Amino acid sequence: MKDLQIADAQMDMRAGYISGAPGTAVSAVAWLAAASVALFRSPDAAVWTLLVAGAFIHPVSVLLTKVLGRRGAHQPGNPLARLAMESTVWMLMGIAVAFGLSTLRIEWFFPAMLLVIGGRYLTFQTLYGLSIYWVLGGTLCVAGIGLALTRAPPLFSALAGGVIELLFAGLIYARAGLAGRDS
Repeated sequence: MKDLQIADAQMDMRAGYISGAPGTAVSAVAWLAAASVALFRSPDAAVWTLLVAGAFIHPVSVLLTKVLGRRGAHQPGNPLARLAMESTVWMLMGIAVAFGLSTLRIEWFFPAMLLVIGGRYLTFQTLYGLSIYWVLGGTLCVAGIGLALTRAPPLFSALAGGVIELLFAGLIYARAGLAGRDS
């Protein structure tokens, strides 16, 4: 796909990854798993749960996308693939900062992660051409700031991430389904 126009590249991303809905849903499950571990085990174990589960978000979401009947990939040469990789690198650096914060105050980890993940979702508006990702990213960031300022326990912060992402995954999937029927 040489010299794709941005709209064509975004359409390819939407088609290949169901507008990112499966990835958002799998990420929500990772957050909810961390919340469960925070409730039944410990905040420290919840941090590791989110980190380990987070490492599997992309491969599991690609598998889920394929199960749902899409290719789980973009076309070779899609120029937006570079943005996806660059935002992943930035996210990994942000995760390192969030982990460092957790060594100072465990309750800072999940709000910091909400900011990191929210910031990454802001780039998804460009990847998929869907403004709902600005709303999702902004919602996660506002939640992260609010939870940090109120010194919320890790359980509430992890639960917030999971619930927000799960709701948006449903909205994104519904929109992708409607768009798929229109074409």
